[in-house]
Amino acid sequence: MTPEDILKHKPRVLSQKQREFYFDQGYLLLEKIIPADIVETLRATTREMMDRSRAVTKSDAVWDLETGHSASRPRLRRLSAPCDHHPAYWNYVSNTLSADISADLLGPDVKFHHSKLNFKASEGGTEVKWHQDIQFWPHTNYSLLTIGTYIYDCTVDNGALGVIAGSHNGPLYDQYNDKKQWTGCLSDADCRQLDMSKETYLEGPAGSLTIHNCRTVHGSKPNDTDIDRPLFLATLASADAFAYTGNPIKSRYEHFHIRGNPARWAHHDPRPCLLPPDWSGGYSSIFALQQGEGQGDGESEPIRAYAG
Repeated sequence: MTPEDILKHKPRVLSQKQREFYFDQGYLLLEKIIPADIVETLRATTREMMDRSRAVTKSDAVWDLETGHSASRPRLRRLSAPCDHHPAYWNYVSNTLSADISADLLGPDVKFHHSKLNFKASEGGTEVKWHQDIQFWPHTNYSLLTIGTYIYDCTVDNGALGVIAGSHNGPLYDQYNDKKQWTGCLSDADCRQLDMSKETYLEGPAGSLTIHNCRTVHGSKPNDTDIDRPLFLATLASADAFAYTGNPIKSRYEHFHIRGNPARWAHHDPRPCLLPPDWSGGYSSIFALQQGEGQGDGESEPIRAYAG
């Protein structure tokens, strides 16, 4: 759906001013909007998942481990598809306030795409470089967003989400390097073109939500504090947005409509979108891709382009 079409629908949670801000700036911060009991459920669930990771010794399709991970001290970068691994996460995405908020920004018909839990471990948790999301999973239009839930207080020092305000209305960047390898981030040259006067970090207390459009340039700094910073992320789409390529983070809930009904017509945005590599052979994580893990010294074979 277009912003104009979405704004014609009566909002469930957000004010019209908040919705207009999102469409103009490409992001939204809703401070302390999730009730404390739900936050505590997410905390307890996340502690349970961290305990499960103690038996994991190397990164795989589910767990992405931070350097120094061990059974005695779990250090994690990501849990992929947490909704598939614990019902509390799926219940949160599908049945709580965040689902109604997504309908205010995507239209009344909203479907689930994927989820992830980025941990940003204490004392050096990996940065996320400036990037855009939609090139990882291109769709027929750009009516997709990601909602981040701060399970604990989040500041710049421990990895609050940073955005370049208004960048969703700018160009889509090429996230391959000059060797045709997918890096999942902007090149140094493209970063120099960003208007850094619009760099904004979305700090907030536990229970806050960050929302960013799939075209918005965003990232986060390393976590140099002594406290872990788990961030639960859910990506949702307007029902009339259909994927061109496979989902890198597969889920049994993909295409499940958390609000409204399936679309009978696809909406096609005329702006083109970069295609990612073919993820059918497996996907690691944005952390591994941005750090060049598995690409050796850069002289390895280019990642195979998506072929359908």
